[in-house]
Amino acid sequence: MFKTVLIANRGEIACRIIRTCRRLGIRAVAVYSDADAGARHVRLADDAIHIGPASARESYLVVEKVLDAAHKSGAQAIHPGYGFLSENAAFARQVQDSGLTLIGPSPETMDLMGSKAAAKAKMAPAGVPLIPGYHGEDQDETTLGAEAERVGFPLMLKAASGGGGKGMRVVRSADDFADALAAARREASGAFGDDRMILERYLERPRHIEAQVFADSLGHTVHLFERDCSSQRRHQKIIEEAPAAGLSEKLRSELLAAAVRAAEAVNYIGAGTVEFLVDDDEFFFLEMNTRLQVEHPVTECITGLDLVEWQIRVAAGQSLPLAQSEIKASGHAMEARIYAEDADQGFVPSTGRIERAVFPNQNNVRIDTGVETGDDVSMHYDPMIAKLIVHGPDRESARQRLIAALSQTFVAGPTTNLGFLQALASSEPFADADLDTGQLDRELAAVIDQPEADDALLATAAAIFLFESDQARSKASPWDRPDGWQIGAAAPRSIDLEIRTRRERVFLTGVDGSYSVQIGGHQLDVELTRIKGPQLTAQIGGRTQRLIAFLDPDHRRLDLCVRGRRYRSLRHARFEGIGDAQAGEGRLTAPMPGKVLEVRVEAGSKVTEGEILLIMEAMKMELTIKAPFNGEIAEIAVAAEDIVEADALLLELTACD
Repeated sequence: MFKTVLIANRGEIACRIIRTCRRLGIRAVAVYSDADAGARHVRLADDAIHIGPASARESYLVVEKVLDAAHKSGAQAIHPGYGFLSENAAFARQVQDSGLTLIGPSPETMDLMGSKAAAKAKMAPAGVPLIPGYHGEDQDETTLGAEAERVGFPLMLKAASGGGGKGMRVVRSADDFADALAAARREASGAFGDDRMILERYLERPRHIEAQVFADSLGHTVHLFERDCSSQRRHQKIIEEAPAAGLSEKLRSELLAAAVRAAEAVNYIGAGTVEFLVDDDEFFFLEMNTRLQVEHPVTECITGLDLVEWQIRVAAGQSLPLAQSEIKASGHAMEARIYAEDADQGFVPSTGRIERAVFPNQNNVRIDTGVETGDDVSMHYDPMIAKLIVHGPDRESARQRLIAALSQTFVAGPTTNLGFLQALASSEPFADADLDTGQLDRELAAVIDQPEADDALLATAAAIFLFESDQARSKASPWDRPDGWQIGAAAPRSIDLEIRTRRERVFLTGVDGSYSVQIGGHQLDVELTRIKGPQLTAQIGGRTQRLIAFLDPDHRRLDLCVRGRRYRSLRHARFEGIGDAQAGEGRLTAPMPGKVLEVRVEAGSKVTEGEILLIMEAMKMELTIKAPFNGEIAEIAVAAEDIVEADALLLELTACD
């Protein structure tokens, strides 16, 4: 067994690996960039070594720096986690050549499975079903266009060396092919250093089912059952679960057997995931990920196994801890990915300091996170804050535990997708396990029911703002109590409150949980009682509801969880205007910090509504800035390669016919 393992990663996966190393008595060494000098994985590690500037291209992706850190630390092995260098065959080869052990498969296997085209060529002889498409070496644009016509539309463009939704585009007509190809190649080149593409028939409504496989160097290969990752947005997984609901035993058995054959066909060693698209009673090979998956905790929950421990033992030359007949599954598990992103603004990533982070601490709930209160969500890396994992005896109990655990989670600082996750987990399609991989992109509004705030909700939120203020500032003297008391009668207090698209000036009288609330000429009486911590009951209009309320440190934002939904309430400063968020609709600003990749227009250019003006890269995703109306470019404030902050002016557009 290894004495020291260097973890060539950051964030929650680095923290996750450290946890297992500590349990096994292995010294865990972290690496960090300038941006991560005080990060949680650095604080948890036994030792940590600086490897460069904030940019991943100058730190976490520099093989020489990682290897140098490993040698300095005295490590015998390197765990790459996922992302960064985890599926980089050249890195695996250099680790091997330097006398160290990579906790992962061989470089040869990575080479083979890192190319979707080569992987598919290997799968057919092994009896693994494939989607019709083009996986050839000829990458000339004319050839790809002709192959696209042969495969037929709609089709899927995929980066040959890709994963995680990068370099992927759905193309529905020949007219869209050239632009989609250029964008996919650009994104693939930036993410993987390889712009080769494969084409596949696009299945309109498939499920994404993947099998966890494990193999050792002694000839043993097993599966650890399957996961359903069909809840996706733009090819990014949102909620994963194990096992997959609704599969016939015949289909499940055939899929798992095919996954084992796929691993054996490429002489696989270590943890791997064989991904399939399931269409009715058929399944097709999608790809094989030669690393630990983000969603591995749901497999750990149903099997009771530690997959990182298995990885370490197999890399050390040991046999798999269990044979196939000894691996059992129990219950159902779900994982929700909590991101710093704004679901109401097209899921644009968010950045900033985490002023407060609250996670549930109870049985059957697991939190994998790389941040704590006071840490930063940086523009340089993936915006994941945490993974929330629950386990229950069956799918419905797991779903209810997921909803409850999400409602007990709060992050102040960056905007998060917690409300979106709660709405998705509470939705009818998710409850019925009736989601396909494209449904949220096609029918988001229909799946995610987001009711507007009614008077009762607005009154409750306003009362909670005052209630928390009263609790914090209450004193014995009536002159110091924040209740609007004056000689003769209490003066009403007002709050300028916004919930979703509704903004109102609300007037309240009362104190200590008992309030009379005036909204647009209507009066509602609200009685609040604290149960424990953020848990309250609110009695209003003859109805009492249990709710959970989190207030940020500066008392400007309230997250109110009620009936399985999360409502974000903003308390505006007195006299703050309700006008437009920016000076004019023609001022196009950066939605988040990032890098300008391409400026497609010049000052004085005439543009049409929807035309792409500029392309940015931020937090591992590509953003296109489009013309909001027909107009003329009045000013261009940035150039390609510029680094910009959030809300920085990019271009200014004046309207014209």
